[in-house]
Amino acid sequence: MAFEIKMPQLGLTMEEGTVAKWLKQEGDTVKKGDVILEITTDKLTSEIESEADGVLLRIVAQEGEDVPVKGLLGYIGQPGESVGETAAPTTAAPAAVPAAQETAKPDGPVRVVVIGGGPGGYVAAIRAAQLGGQVTLVEKNKLGGTCLNVGCIPTKVLLHAAESLHEAKEMAQLGIQVMVQNVDWNRVQQKKTAVTNQLVSGVTGLMKANKIKVIEGTAEFADRSSVTVTKKDGSRETVPFDKAIIATGSVPAVPPIPGISENANCVDSTGALAFEKIPKSLLVIGGGVIGIELATAYSQFGTKVTVVEAMPKLLPMMDGELTAMLRKKMEANGVTILTEAKVQSVEADPAGAKVQVETNGEILSYTAEKVLVAVGRRTDTAMLGLDRIGIAHDRGRITVNEKMETNIEHIYAIGDCLGKVMLAHVASAQGEVAAENAMGEEAVYDGKTNPSCVYTNPEFAGVGLTEEKAKEAGISYRVGKFPLMANGKALIMNGGEGMIKFLIGTEYNEVLGVHILGPRATDLIGECALAIGMEATVEDIYATIHAHPTVTEAVREAALAATKRAIHIPNK
Repeated sequence: MAFEIKMPQLGLTMEEGTVAKWLKQEGDTVKKGDVILEITTDKLTSEIESEADGVLLRIVAQEGEDVPVKGLLGYIGQPGESVGETAAPTTAAPAAVPAAQETAKPDGPVRVVVIGGGPGGYVAAIRAAQLGGQVTLVEKNKLGGTCLNVGCIPTKVLLHAAESLHEAKEMAQLGIQVMVQNVDWNRVQQKKTAVTNQLVSGVTGLMKANKIKVIEGTAEFADRSSVTVTKKDGSRETVPFDKAIIATGSVPAVPPIPGISENANCVDSTGALAFEKIPKSLLVIGGGVIGIELATAYSQFGTKVTVVEAMPKLLPMMDGELTAMLRKKMEANGVTILTEAKVQSVEADPAGAKVQVETNGEILSYTAEKVLVAVGRRTDTAMLGLDRIGIAHDRGRITVNEKMETNIEHIYAIGDCLGKVMLAHVASAQGEVAAENAMGEEAVYDGKTNPSCVYTNPEFAGVGLTEEKAKEAGISYRVGKFPLMANGKALIMNGGEGMIKFLIGTEYNEVLGVHILGPRATDLIGECALAIGMEATVEDIYATIHAHPTVTEAVREAALAATKRAIHIPNK
């Protein structure tokens, strides 16, 4: 009689375990003591050894399934030996189907497959699971995607370290004598890794808590109701679905500049986060968010930084007046900034790279130890087989409606793979909308409350219309400004550098846009996004009592200034 593999009880309080990975497959020969699978509990991963010699006849519990203690995992026996027909747990994944078949919708839970485990994908998976979906998430690299692993979070660790270094050097102004001996770059990198690992671990725990099956591999559509996942070991698995959510994100774009691809000192943002040492010099191609944030960090670490931007101004989507203030601040800190300038070529140089830049009708030559290519990102959808099943897209940028639906009604797409606003918080918001619609609820995505944040020194954030956009749209508006030099808390924190700026409609005084350059701007912008979402008037802002002394009271002062009621600055 075949030997039953059961879920062991590894602790007094253990009630169930999750099948993490089968190390043996059906038909494999096993010996007593061989490790045949791994299981996980809330606190640990354990290896399960075979208690008998024979062949792994049948796997009952699939990877990702939760199985109660003493629950059946599989059978070991002799070749050809029959085994009992034991029903799989209700959380079992549906049986794989041939790629060419269309799979009928089951009577049970809606099967949702999410392709991509970044801040859009994992949020969509959790929301779908909350609404009763049987969710499978496919991720080809690491949970958390670009944001947690090589984007938002590790960048902010470097920026925080750089800001702390800057503040330490400024402590003398507060009467505190601090001797900064050096920067232990290895410790900075270790901190970055530790924070990233903790957050990724947290996402992994959320997958388990919401009973979401995670498959590591690259997914492509087999047809309109199944995806084929190619795993890292080359094996393939077909996953049928009733609803699919595409969240494959984006990758750094590489411009067709001669010499970039051939020079190992030219890196993208991922490479710039993992330098072996702080470079003595860095040339940044691109004055968008990624380029300016990393330029800020490395300049504070002591790197000589040059920024080359093709457009007339940095951060083209942000408020022009405040962008000019930020540029002035960066240049005062030693950053060289060239706008309306184009990189013509990159050549090898003993220092690292020689970069030829066209500006004002002449060619200038710059040498740098490292070159950061930060000209934007492009959608990562080539592997999906969009054309195979007829998903509408524009050169890889997937087309969706306000419900995040593609032209195939049960397939959705969110985040960077749309090729529009490539921000983690946008992907997360769209992920919730897609999941809710996939599960039969009614939800629409409205991006008017989407804030844009740049973690420079000082921070820069905006929501709603800029003056440039308001003029372009022919919208009549008034402006209220409050310089942070007149705010006590900002004066203490950074000498009062920065400004808060309101745009309000001339007829109804509704808040059209708010833009902040100053300490904690990325936190302050939340109140302003809420105001726009509620269609609040400027009176709603200044009717709210703001605590003193805080930087946020400057938000109220700027609102007052928009109606010429400012208290702490003269009204103009």
